[in-house]
Amino acid sequence: MAEIVRMPKMSDTMTEGVVAKWHKKVGEKVNSGDLVAEIETDKATMEYESYQEGVLLYQGVKEGSAVEVNAVLAILGEKGEDYKELLDQEKSNQQKEAPKAEQESTPKEEVKKVEVKESVSKKEEKAVERKVEKVSSVTNGAVSDSRLKASPLARKMASEKGIDLAKLLGSGADGRIVKRDLDWYKPGNFAAGQSISGVTEESYSELSVSQMRKTIARRLGESKFTAPHFYLTMQINMDKVVEAREVINALIDVKVSFNDFVIKACASSLRQHLVINSSWQGDMIRTNNHIHIGVAVGMDEGLVVPVVRFADSKTLSQISSEVRELASKAKNKKLQPSDWEGNTFSISNLGMFNIDEFTAIINPPDACILAVGAIQQVPIVKNGQLQAGNIMKVTLSCDHRVVDGVSGSKFLNTLKNLLENPIVLLGEGNI
Repeated sequence: MAEIVRMPKMSDTMTEGVVAKWHKKVGEKVNSGDLVAEIETDKATMEYESYQEGVLLYQGVKEGSAVEVNAVLAILGEKGEDYKELLDQEKSNQQKEAPKAEQESTPKEEVKKVEVKESVSKKEEKAVERKVEKVSSVTNGAVSDSRLKASPLARKMASEKGIDLAKLLGSGADGRIVKRDLDWYKPGNFAAGQSISGVTEESYSELSVSQMRKTIARRLGESKFTAPHFYLTMQINMDKVVEAREVINALIDVKVSFNDFVIKACASSLRQHLVINSSWQGDMIRTNNHIHIGVAVGMDEGLVVPVVRFADSKTLSQISSEVRELASKAKNKKLQPSDWEGNTFSISNLGMFNIDEFTAIINPPDACILAVGAIQQVPIVKNGQLQAGNIMKVTLSCDHRVVDGVSGSKFLNTLKNLLENPIVLLGEGNI
């Protein structure tokens, strides 16, 4: 008997999925455990294995197109079986649910629904690019008199100076020639229809929004406008970390980064300040005893945050190896839900891009996120002497519903002490 295969929910934030590739064609036999399709979720491209058996009778979505969670992905059944009744019944059920939704929604919500439908239809074209160009009325280096736009003063000045207005490019609204165009004009300067350096025609391109970018927009929008953010910035002297990193990288095979030191230091600081390792739950505040640190990884399509689990119990080299592996999986879209779920604190580091300092939006459900800037050599006073120092700025974004200024400041001071004295951070057996 024919049965519907529905789009599964493959992550906690997934609302729809894009079929990146079908591995089974219509008419092919599907066994339980067979790879049927690759599904692009909001965080990764994942393999979908069938839990059902039968012949693939129908594909509910084309490659590169999206379908909502629980919508029809495919239909399996016996070879030659009629499945149209199933599709008709599915459409009938959707039509019955639609009036209820319309009654519950306000006029404002109805407008949003139309916009969503339009965006979905656009996305069915996979990656749509449009370019709209402004049509020039220039012909053979001259603008037709009927289309020429010029102010009365400009026309008068042109007449007095013997300047052909058709040879000018207007800098006023809608290309209107104004007084300053006559003041700037010199024989041999650019004329209408001639291009100087830069773009002289209006144009743009559009690309459909990926699942990842849509989820980033929704989740961070909710975070920014729901959680009352406040920010604490501190300077940390990284001289001793710079020295320690050079020694460690000369001794062991795994090459540790400055970010690995920051992760290790944050994990140790969180153990001493568990309020920072908390989350807002609406009617309660959850304080996590385990420390799972999310590390932001930038990709072309957006940002993903794989998680280093139980970070405070891992050595510096273990953290380094795990972060490298997670970053590689993220860039190759091989992350699994277990790789990105469960963060209790997050770190975003833009130091490698020479960013001095910045503020980050809290990554739900965390109460805090640490933004890490570049290590810079700047003049500092040490033992009464002016000398060069390696200074790094960090900014802690806090959810004021959970964390107050004192708690955030204590955490940062502990972090500063550990990074300025890495021998305390590393200790015996922590490398």
